[in-house]
Amino acid sequence: MVTPPARPLVPLWLAVILGAGGGVVYDGAFPAIDVWPLAFVGLALMLVALIGRSIGGAVLIGFLSGLTFYLTQVSWTALYLGPVPWIALSVFESLLFALGAFAVTLAYRWLPRAFPSALGRLGLLPVVVAGLWTGREWLSGNWPYGGFAWGRAALSQSESPFAHLVAWFGLSGVSFLIVWIVAVGIECARFHRQPFPRVPASTADASAARPGVRAGVAVAAIALVLAVPLWPATTSGSTRIGAVQGNGPAGYFDRAQPGDVMNAQIAATRPLIGKRVDMVVWPEGSADIDPTRDWSSAAVLDNLSTQLHAPMIVGTITYRHGKYYNSSLLWKAGKGAVDIYDKKHPVPFGEYVPDRSFWMPFAPSLLSLIGRQYTPGTRSNVFDVNGVKAGISICFDIVDDQLTTDMMDGGAQVILAQTNNADFGRTKENMQQLAIARLRAVETGRSLVNISTVGTSQIIDPSGRTIAQIPAYKPGAMLADVPLGTTTTPATLLSRAFEVLVCGLGLGGLVVAGVTMPGARRRRSAG
Repeated sequence: MVTPPARPLVPLWLAVILGAGGGVVYDGAFPAIDVWPLAFVGLALMLVALIGRSIGGAVLIGFLSGLTFYLTQVSWTALYLGPVPWIALSVFESLLFALGAFAVTLAYRWLPRAFPSALGRLGLLPVVVAGLWTGREWLSGNWPYGGFAWGRAALSQSESPFAHLVAWFGLSGVSFLIVWIVAVGIECARFHRQPFPRVPASTADASAARPGVRAGVAVAAIALVLAVPLWPATTSGSTRIGAVQGNGPAGYFDRAQPGDVMNAQIAATRPLIGKRVDMVVWPEGSADIDPTRDWSSAAVLDNLSTQLHAPMIVGTITYRHGKYYNSSLLWKAGKGAVDIYDKKHPVPFGEYVPDRSFWMPFAPSLLSLIGRQYTPGTRSNVFDVNGVKAGISICFDIVDDQLTTDMMDGGAQVILAQTNNADFGRTKENMQQLAIARLRAVETGRSLVNISTVGTSQIIDPSGRTIAQIPAYKPGAMLADVPLGTTTTPATLLSRAFEVLVCGLGLGGLVVAGVTMPGARRRRSAG
């Protein structure tokens, strides 16, 4: 029989250091530092700090781990707006981090008691811990106001040997696998045989306690994950796409006149005139004078589309039926906007203020800057561009798993990710967003055009390889033959089923352990 350690692995003061330091190390795995192995190191530090903790200690360590992680991860939110939104977002996300830490600590307390065998410790416990971590990521990415799905474990692996796994398991599945590997490694390191008095250890437990066997289990876990082959992302034909980064004054605080951003886009588009092109893509908000309401802006797009001999996909702000929308237009010469997609995931406290009357007293000077209340769209996020199905993503849409599923259900053959990173300057935000876009390309088996007003803009193929790019803060146009995807990856076929499965394993395993461990059985018998 194998029993759990009676005391925490480290004293509280050291656990606080490990947890807080683990959050910083964990951030180092994400762009712009982008050293992907640090994700495993940071996760290990945070999980070790939680083992054997009291509930109060777990909440404290979880909060500090989350705080150090998010303060570094989303430091770009403070660039122009100061520390209030940066600290507020980091603190809120850290509270959810603390909730997840509480659940993980219960798993480390209950699972070894309910299932003290080698199979329970080395098999079941890491699955539950990884499932609970993924469940916390799900909660953070969906609640409140649509959530903030930034900083998921999978997003640290866009350039790693694990990146191809998103085609099989999706982002949530890869987050689960990363945490599972770390949790297995921790259990292999701390697992040892401690027989109860007069209760002999089983042969399996005694064998598993040997250092060589434990090391073999850890290596086998990593090998099992890496043995998953590349998904064969099949393509059929291609479309020639021009994508234009104008480098115009597109930031909220730029001293720009109406039309300045559009003029910059026009200037950067001119080199494409006379070249063969099937469609031209502009970024989010690139037509800063809405062509659906202004005849001169419409005339400019008509003229450009005529000279290019191609339709244009253009970002703008539309106003319809008394509501503002962050929109993407499919524009054809002489026909105007033949299709419109409205951003379905506008950023709370960035593009609109939810429950404005409640939140306004907390930061009136900042929230008053958000004059427009952008309305979430309801239209399909797939355009038919002369027979090519293009999935449309506007900025923050790219983090929403459901919108990716909707694109694939709509038959998208290529993804056009329009964004405006100008409000974040030369921070790591644009590289973080590009990493998400790269993983979406691999996940869906679709080429992806990530086009920004100021960068970083790239065309990425279904394997995650960069086909073309424009340097950040330089005007330019990419022109490439972009492969059209035809594959249905397991991740898109099963959609969010992986997320439900792994989160269910975590929560369900915790509940089962809570009601079956010896102490719980004794209490029920006494009752």
